[in-house]
Amino acid sequence: MNIVVDIGNTFIKSAVFSQQNMIWQSKTKFDAFLVELKQTMLNYPMIDNLMYSTSGKLHPELINFFNKNFNVVTFNHKSPLPFNNLYETPATLGLDRIALIAAAHHLYPKKNVLVIDAGTCITYDLITENKNYVGGNISPGLKMRFKALHHYTANLPELKLENPKTFPLGKNTKDAILNGVIQGVSSEIDQNIERYISDYKDLTVILTGGDQQYLSTQLKNSIFANSNFQLVGLNALLEFLLND
Repeated sequence: MNIVVDIGNTFIKSAVFSQQNMIWQSKTKFDAFLVELKQTMLNYPMIDNLMYSTSGKLHPELINFFNKNFNVVTFNHKSPLPFNNLYETPATLGLDRIALIAAAHHLYPKKNVLVIDAGTCITYDLITENKNYVGGNISPGLKMRFKALHHYTANLPELKLENPKTFPLGKNTKDAILNGVIQGVSSEIDQNIERYISDYKDLTVILTGGDQQYLSTQLKNSIFANSNFQLVGLNALLEFLLND
């Protein structure tokens, strides 16, 4: 039995898998995570293996706890992968993005898949039907754009992410910012999807990440929303490395 952990900038997401079946999942703040993890270990005493990835800072006390209580399976840019990595600078490719591509390869084998992760940054990653990871793009996420509007202007407030009340035209400054940022990102994502569709037939598009709930209903193109894609990918990598 496996447990996988995705350490983000704001939340920690985790899941327990029995082989390839997710049987438990959680999303919690860092301060509450260890308490929850200890309870999970009691609930699922058969957990042996753990894999984690981080897009936030590493917490030594957390990593020490992992090492003391689990068989921690790690991966890096030199680890074998279940797909062909054609990225020109593999050492700079985030391990979180590798996990997303692993999930695409695992869930949609022999298909062209574009994975869009809407988090602190928005990442676009594409794997082909021949299991070649060919690269992707990175742009600022929703919250980063809100901060930029506040930081680089004198009078605009820094907003927290929420759905605007007056859509599609803002009738006040708050909704004008919300509309501008959300619609701008949605249009960017749609344009990227259309560009990839023109080059890759029968393209499957996955939207994941913390902000996918604000974007999925705004997109014109057909997508599959999956908030657990990163966790599925980590478990797929874990199983691959255990059996390699």
